[in-house]
Amino acid sequence: MPTHHISSKTVHLEDLHHILDRETSLVLSEDARQRVIRCRKYLDDLIARHDEPIYGVTTGFGSLCNQDISKNDLGALQRNLVMSHACGMGEEVPEDIIRLMLFLKVQSLAYGYSAIRIETIERLIGFFNEGIYPVVYNQGSLGASGDLAPLAHLCLPLLGLGEVTYLGKRYSGKEILDLMNWKPLELTSKEGLALLNGTQFMASYAAYVLLHVKNLSEWADLTSAMSLEAFMGRLDPFYEGVHRLRHHKGQIDTAARIRDILEGSELQNEKRRHVQDPYSLRCIPQVHGASKDAIEYVTGVIEREINAVTDNPTFFPDDDRIISAGNFHGQPLALALDFLGIALSELASISERRVYRLISGKQRLPSFLVANPGLNSGFMIPQYTAASIVSQNKHLATPASVDTIESSQGQEDHVSMGANAAVKALTIMENLEKVLAIELMTACQAIEFRDATKTSPVLAALLKAFRKEIDFIQDDKVMYHEMNKSRDFIHNHQPGAFLNNKQ
Repeated sequence: MPTHHISSKTVHLEDLHHILDRETSLVLSEDARQRVIRCRKYLDDLIARHDEPIYGVTTGFGSLCNQDISKNDLGALQRNLVMSHACGMGEEVPEDIIRLMLFLKVQSLAYGYSAIRIETIERLIGFFNEGIYPVVYNQGSLGASGDLAPLAHLCLPLLGLGEVTYLGKRYSGKEILDLMNWKPLELTSKEGLALLNGTQFMASYAAYVLLHVKNLSEWADLTSAMSLEAFMGRLDPFYEGVHRLRHHKGQIDTAARIRDILEGSELQNEKRRHVQDPYSLRCIPQVHGASKDAIEYVTGVIEREINAVTDNPTFFPDDDRIISAGNFHGQPLALALDFLGIALSELASISERRVYRLISGKQRLPSFLVANPGLNSGFMIPQYTAASIVSQNKHLATPASVDTIESSQGQEDHVSMGANAAVKALTIMENLEKVLAIELMTACQAIEFRDATKTSPVLAALLKAFRKEIDFIQDDKVMYHEMNKSRDFIHNHQPGAFLNNKQ
């Protein structure tokens, strides 16, 4: 069984593919173990010898920060925190994202600045290794004091509360602990706060989306190249020199990829009757490239975040200091996730415009891409569906981070709304996959009204593989089946398998 050692070593986004492998188990490195133990001892010693208030340890939370708590009630304070903050609603968070949340919470705590006990971290690792996934809901976080409500649901089962899924079945927190022969954790000072403060909900959504968008970006290039070829679009706008003059890496890379995809196409040698293509074809490098650059930027933000300590207060044993600050504030994630949502929405938007061009009866293609339009509606309504999805994306791409609502009696007077940005980004990504599936299906239909044997080796291989699963539409049929099969094709195939097929 593959093992990942939790340590101070930098975690890269690509490492999370390994974490999502259900066979992977977590092990706390000895160095991390000693850091955690040392920080916990520092707090225990401090409580024993000092009576000065420590936020969230010997005081209440939020606007109750000036309420002193008896040393006898410190454990009850932390348990009450977890229970009272489990206020999530909405849809259940997918198990893959829960898996990332468990890992990132352990990773953050293991740096040794949170004063949590080693036993608590090991129980989180136990949940991860056994494939026990707490039931968490996607509504409830303001992305300010971290992701309080989602992380409370994540941690309820440690106490024998809440619910989990395990091997496809649902259990109460008590039932799963009994099944594993584990005792409920009795939280001590600071532990509830360490578990609930943090950005692991936002960061896990962001990481999950980013792990999938590279493939979708490549699929956008492939589907657009098929559309360009089917529309008899011009290759001139992809000339390398043009893009070197503008200096944007994503644009340069996209133009190069389209040239590679179309290399060897005999259709590109046929004389064009038109001087310019519509922007949805001519400006593929500029639009796709800008989204690539945005994705690259967001990747950098998220990689920094998944290697961060984001709970509060933060303990510095070497400096003999406890600092109550704001590392849990989600603003860096909120802005990045909004940017990511906009970037993905634009990939879907330009894809739908290419679908519209292909069904419009231009460039010697039949109306709606059927041989007998009128009797048959052909590809008329898949474009409607794509337009509907794109319109939804436009609403979803409205930034969440521009909003803030005061909470906790004014103590939390500015919030990031990064959790809403995270949930939206996942929906936009899923919508992008649907729109690209409609474009691929439409472009494959359109190119077969040409001499498809003259297309490039890359597109020929793609068309051949696609036709093994989705038939050419001769006469009207129930189309949603075909659209879903096209989406499954994109979901289940790596674009690199076709991009590397240039023989």
